[in-house]
This record gives sequence, structure tokens and C-alpha cells, in this order.
Amino acid sequence: MNYLAHFKQLDQILVSTRQYWQLLAFSQNALPWPQLFDKLNDLSPEKLLELEQNPDLSYAYFSDAIPQLPDLKKLTDTFSMVTKEVEFPFWLEAGIKGRKLAQLKSFVAAVDETELPVLEWCAGKGHLGRMLAFKGTKKVHSIEIQPHLCEQGTALAKKHDMNINFTQADVLQDDLSQQIKQKQHAVALHACGQLHQTLMRQAVSSHTQKLSLSPCCYHLMQDSNDYQAMSDEALQSEINLSNYDLKLALQETVTAADRITQKRTLEVEWRLGFDQLMRDVTGTDKYISVPSVSKSMFSTNFEAFCTWAAEKKSLDLPNDIDFESYYQKGKARKKITEKIELVRHLFRRPIEIWLILDRALYLQNNGYQVTVNEFCDKQVTPRNILIQAYKI
Repeated sequence: MNYLAHFKQLDQILVSTRQYWQLLAFSQNALPWPQLFDKLNDLSPEKLLELEQNPDLSYAYFSDAIPQLPDLKKLTDTFSMVTKEVEFPFWLEAGIKGRKLAQLKSFVAAVDETELPVLEWCAGKGHLGRMLAFKGTKKVHSIEIQPHLCEQGTALAKKHDMNINFTQADVLQDDLSQQIKQKQHAVALHACGQLHQTLMRQAVSSHTQKLSLSPCCYHLMQDSNDYQAMSDEALQSEINLSNYDLKLALQETVTAADRITQKRTLEVEWRLGFDQLMRDVTGTDKYISVPSVSKSMFSTNFEAFCTWAAEKKSLDLPNDIDFESYYQKGKARKKITEKIELVRHLFRRPIEIWLILDRALYLQNNGYQVTVNEFCDKQVTPRNILIQAYKI
């Protein structure tokens, strides 16, 4: 695949459709797109949920109103699925929970390595390293920040007589130049944001022979609130991704339990209700975020939440507030937010593909042969893209 041409086409469409995805949904009191009023206002709650849960139906529903969508979908659905399978004995799988186990098995099945030593990045207990060792990797060096996980990983490796060594280190702060080598295969399954970017940059600097990584949590950065592109091509793009934009790429999730969904719904309604209250009290017509709070708060009541939030924002509330009225306003705002998010969600996978291609092009720019595939079904994890690179 020509990743440069793919990136340029995708970039052009995302630039031309920024009005639909590059906005803060919570800040809107009304639908921001007149051309979509009829389509959005005609949606019943049931139809909206159906579209939210089925991206293909959603693309079809909006394609006559947003003409770029058919091409956008083609550019988003182009990566093939790796269909290899691998089985492990029960003792190797013990202690690994369902979806995580499925992710690991699919990742290992897609990654071939029997000759080069493996560097396992952000290893946790080293589940990935042990599976690769069982499959044929002769030597694994695992790097993990938490000492107790290093200890547990070391014990498991010794128990099963595997050639795996752990280094306890902060990959963002410590000098790991001695650990990242040329004749090596660096692997990382779902290392978040700056963690996997650091691996890529250090591997490029060390001319590491092979890399296999599945990126995750693109918004987790230390250096900036805005995304710092990696490739020359992305650096030249008109797109400037904020932390909020990066979170959009992660909003496709495996279905949550009903109780979790209900809690999330209530939290959004309360936050939007308080936002409307704060606007009326302060006379400021813009969204101001409120800090995160323990989920136990949403087992109390809306008035208690408003009192807590007002304290956090150093806001004196009047004594005669009709809290029920503001709660109803929050519920009405949430319906608007849901419709805005439905449209924004058309672009979550395209933005993730843009980020993936930025990484692929960065590696190509630095002399690597690169392939991008899906290593498992989205029901196993929406972060199912695998970048593999080999130094030419």
C-alpha cells in the first residue's frame, strides 16, 4: 500500500470536514450545522442509538448530506486483517483476563520472531514476552516502570524456565540507550501515547532492526496539549489536533455494561445542567470544564453535585436556585450533545488512521519498510491496528 498517497487523501478530506469534528460538543447549546438539522431532528432515541452502535449505518445515513463520507469510509476500511491463530497451554494463559488474553494471542499470532532478541516495552508482568518466548523467541528483555510487576514477571519467567530479563525503568525519563539495540525486535502492545512514540524515536535512533506496535491513548502526552506530529508529511498538514481531538479517536469502545452506561448518562446530564447554571450565574456564555470526581458522587443528587462543583470553581451560588429546572436543562443539552457526537463519531476512526499513518510515514522516512494491518476484530479491542517495520 502507498501510505503517503493514502495519508494525503485522508488529510485532505479531514481538512475539508473540520467543521463536523473539530468542535467541543459540550460547549454547544444548539446544533451547529444547519445542513444537518432535518436529519438530526428526525432521529428518535432508538434510531440514534442504532446509528451510534453501527458505523456503517451512520455513514450511509449522513452520506447524502456530507458528500466526503463515501471516500472517507474507503480510506478508513483499507487495512487487511491478519488471520493467523496461535494456541498456548493453560498454564501460560493463567491469570490473564478474557479480552486481554484474546488481544495478546492475536498480537503474538501476527508477530513472527524466532531469531532476533525481543525488547518488550511497557511490559507489565511480561505476558507478551512469555508468549513470544513460548512461540520461539530465544531471548526477551522486558522494560516496566512498576517494581512489583517486574518482580512478578521475573518470577513467572523463572517458573517456566524462560530466558526473560526485566529492567525497572521510566521509559520517558531514564536513559535506555543500552537497552535499545540495533539487532533487536522491539514490541509494544497498547503502550499509551508518548510511551510508544518514545520507543519509536529511540528505536530509529538506534537503527533497531524490527518494530511491532499497536498504538493506544494518543492523547496521553507530557510535553504539550496539542499533538506533535512525527512524520514530515503530517508536520506540513493544516490539521492541528488538540488533546480533545485526540480523545475522539478513542471513543469507539466495546459495549459497556448497562449500569456503567447509566452512570455515564447521569454524569453528562449533571455536568451540562451545572454548566447551564454557571452560565446564568456568571453571565459567561462558554463551557468551562469541571474536574473529575469519584463515581460515588453520582449516587447522591444533582444539588449535591452542583454544590461540590461550585466550590471547585470558587462560585457562590444564589439561595433560590431551582435545581430541578437546571437538571432538566442538562437533560435537554445532553440530547443535543448526543446528536453532535453522533456526527463527530463519523470521524473517530479516520482520525485514528491519520495518526497511524503519521507513525508509518515517520518510520518510512527513517529507512524502514512498513506494513499496517488489523491484528484482531474490533470487538476484541477497537485499538486493533498493528504497525510492523523492518530496517531496510
